[in-house]
Amino acid sequence: MSQLGLGMDYDDEPRARRRRSSGPLAVLVAVVMLGAVAFAGYLGIKSLTGAGSADDYTGGGTGSVTIVVEKGDSLTAIGRTLATAGVVASSDAFVAAAAANPDAESIAPGSYALKEGMSGESAVALLLDPASRVVEKVVIPEGLRVSEIIPVITKATGLSEDEIKDSLARAGKLGLPAYAEGEVEGYLFPATYEFQPGATADQVVKAMLSRFNQAADAVDLEAAAKKRGITAKEAVIMASLVQGESAPEDYDKVARVIYNRLDDDMRLQFDSTVNYALGTSEIQLSKDQLATDSPYNTYKYKGLPPGPIGAPGEQALEAVLAPAKGTWLYFVATDPKNGVTEFATSYDDFLALKRKFQANVG
Repeated sequence: MSQLGLGMDYDDEPRARRRRSSGPLAVLVAVVMLGAVAFAGYLGIKSLTGAGSADDYTGGGTGSVTIVVEKGDSLTAIGRTLATAGVVASSDAFVAAAAANPDAESIAPGSYALKEGMSGESAVALLLDPASRVVEKVVIPEGLRVSEIIPVITKATGLSEDEIKDSLARAGKLGLPAYAEGEVEGYLFPATYEFQPGATADQVVKAMLSRFNQAADAVDLEAAAKKRGITAKEAVIMASLVQGESAPEDYDKVARVIYNRLDDDMRLQFDSTVNYALGTSEIQLSKDQLATDSPYNTYKYKGLPPGPIGAPGEQALEAVLAPAKGTWLYFVATDPKNGVTEFATSYDDFLALKRKFQANVG
């Protein structure tokens, strides 16, 4: 018989069984420890990426920081831009604030003036405030000539005259309509433009030509001009005359005078065209000035001048395409100070209006 186990106490085996019963507890401890390690690793990764961070500044911040929101930027991308610039404490702070504001999805591309150390909520609010946008505003009044528009652009943007003129020379590639026949006068549309800092001359000129094309489409310029028996270019020329000769309330009447005089084979005899030829803007012109030998002198030559004399607005274009009904052949700004223009059909009535003008201006 084997001697194995003969010397074992009776309670030795139960003690062995008790040691084996502690196994599940050891497994549980191991699982908890592994979970703790995994959670610590998760937190470590999050701390490195910034994802899920609750860090946020309070208040509206201080100083000034200019940031750029690029076209196509997501809210997360904007948040990273702001965090990198020190505007917000973390990308998550901004994203969380944006998620709480439904308008945040409408944040537009562009440059913005923000502050350092802003709360996410304050940053969202400023990005939605139009006053925070950093833009170069260019205001082009109706009727300006190219020679007058260029200084307005240079003053507002810091671009040089040479840069603008170089772009104007390439206008055909920047949106100038074919019927303009390469001449940009009359096609830099009068409007208010906003450009990002650093905009190029090509971008500025292209925007103005694009705005003209938009207005031309709105009034169906080419088709409507054809119905009137004129070309699109002639319509723009006529609109520039209307713009230069009268106030908006009289545009359609002045347009009718142009049609009537052309139909009667009369010279237009518009002071505005002579002023354009001379580079002046005078109310009364001398006999010598009226005798200026220029194709733009409508006292000397019949028909329309060879091109526009300024930049007409949409209302002037509309007036040419839908003139008032009437038999007028003459009009006189009888009270220039108060913007009063009167119309006449006969030459005698015209002379009476002219005397009225002279009495008012002295």
